[in-house]
Amino acid sequence: MPTATDFKDYYAILGVSKTASPEEIKRVYRKLARKYHPDLNPGDKDAEGKFKELNEANEVLCDPEKRQKYDQFGQHWNHPGYTEAPPSNGTNAATNDFDQYGDFDSFINDLLGRSRRRSSTGGYDDFGGGFRSQAPAPDTEAAIALTFSEAFHGVQKRLLLDDETINVRIPAGAKPGSRIRIKGKGRPSPFSPQRGDLYLTIEVLPHPFFRFEGDDLICDIPIRPDEAVLGAEISVPTPDGSVTMKIPKGVRSGQSLRLRGKGWTLPKGGRGDLFAKLQMVTPKDLSAIEQEYYEKIQANTSFNPRAQLEEIKL
Repeated sequence: MPTATDFKDYYAILGVSKTASPEEIKRVYRKLARKYHPDLNPGDKDAEGKFKELNEANEVLCDPEKRQKYDQFGQHWNHPGYTEAPPSNGTNAATNDFDQYGDFDSFINDLLGRSRRRSSTGGYDDFGGGFRSQAPAPDTEAAIALTFSEAFHGVQKRLLLDDETINVRIPAGAKPGSRIRIKGKGRPSPFSPQRGDLYLTIEVLPHPFFRFEGDDLICDIPIRPDEAVLGAEISVPTPDGSVTMKIPKGVRSGQSLRLRGKGWTLPKGGRGDLFAKLQMVTPKDLSAIEQEYYEKIQANTSFNPRAQLEEIKL
């Protein structure tokens, strides 16, 4: 049975109120998970412990059923069979009455209103409760944060989950929100030696240059006004090295150019596309000759980008 010293205030761990919405809890968890992730704090045992607590708190508070039990029963929320709040006088009625039972299964069966009969194999079958004692083992949910490089190339990770070290292979091309199933690494069933599965939700840490927009990989590429007008060939970074990209004449600021096969690794092999979003950047400090030629262009151009605005009226 849990004691008061075992109780963890998951709301305090995440720093949210008890009325926080699931979206707020998820947002706060992601921010803190990035801050305390072991990969970003190598050798820091305090950060590792904090990261483990954050995962545990997130797993409970993001699951509506678990959160309801946690809010109702407090430190006793995860004890098998609890159907009412523990006594308020500091005693534990379940503990006081347990000695009358021959084993824990008998205690659970009585608590749930089930009967037992001896089976042909010498064991016991449960009936009257509508299900057998060999209940499915519970699955476990956890999050794992990866850098862009780890998610793109794939990586081997060692996770510490409930004091157990688990080796996990993350395949190349993992994306934010994708899930990985690891069989037999969830929590054990209270009714059998079987274990559930572990489901890992992928979090990809922000990159200073690349980002996702849906299934596409995006980057912003600054260009000069003359490159936009006359066209140019420029060097553009991709996840596996720079390539030369041709800018056609007359492109607009904000226009995107596709680099086929230079985007994210696809789970079934191959590569997606990278979209380079052009951002026109004007120079702040001009040399004398640049100033002269820009003035000549301004004095002699016939192009009016605001011609259509003349027809606008209320």
